[in-house]
Amino acid sequence: MEMMMVNIHPNLKPWIPSFLTNLQHLRSSSPLLKNRTLIPLKLSISSSLSENNPTEQSSSAGNIKRFALSQEARTKINAYSDRDFYEYPRFVTHVDDGFLSTLTNLYRERLRPDSEILDLMSSWVSHLPKDVKYKKVVGHGINAEELAKNPQLDYFFVKDLNQDQKLELESSSFDAVLCTVSVQYLQQPEKVFAEVFRVLRPGGVFIVSFSNRMFYEKAISAWRDGSEYSRVQLVVEYFQCVEGFTESEIIKKIPTAAANPQQVNDYLLSLLGFGFSGSDPFYAVLAYKNFKPVYE
Repeated sequence: MEMMMVNIHPNLKPWIPSFLTNLQHLRSSSPLLKNRTLIPLKLSISSSLSENNPTEQSSSAGNIKRFALSQEARTKINAYSDRDFYEYPRFVTHVDDGFLSTLTNLYRERLRPDSEILDLMSSWVSHLPKDVKYKKVVGHGINAEELAKNPQLDYFFVKDLNQDQKLELESSSFDAVLCTVSVQYLQQPEKVFAEVFRVLRPGGVFIVSFSNRMFYEKAISAWRDGSEYSRVQLVVEYFQCVEGFTESEIIKKIPTAAANPQQVNDYLLSLLGFGFSGSDPFYAVLAYKNFKPVYE
């Protein structure tokens, strides 16, 4: 009987032993295959693919495919250092209780208790469910005094991501990365999202949540000048810029329209970053690294 030659791509080499074991198990346990004569296989590691296309030797996952923003779209009205702007701590929440309740429920639904979590651009509160104990929560932010007050962080580090997007963290070291009401301030979001992809484990999730509030002078032009719909699409595009993220999932909870002149006035003030008594719209865009896991 002739032997069948099968060429295997180099990237599949680590899985060959388990494949052969599973094949043998299938043959011994299946009534249909038990008494069949199988054609012998000879597996060889093919070099032709890597010779013709050297880039196939390594995955392109995590690479930036394209840039979403022009240089003009990255600009801010207040061009002074973000470290100076956030020098003094702000022990306030920048969205209302309804928004925060929706966010905490989303975290409860999507984050497993044994997760290791990076809370990116964090503050004195992380909005994680207080009754859930996670394996590890690492905080990042720009004001050390705020981060030190956060009881849900195991430790934190301070870094201005608009100056340096590199995260001094090991690759594939987190199950989830969170970014709460802060994405509007990123001037290099494509590079930050690529770094998030790097530090996530396969199947890990990146959850970006935001409303319509902002520090107007510190938000980038693309965010300031956009509508609520266009901002959602902008975050979706940030994910699409990085090779390897799954298709984005959009979650939103929109309050009823303003019913009187005072509510309209409060709503307009909220667009400038001021608090108001109405309900904040809730938006979250999330995606997974490589694949969305399925848990029993």
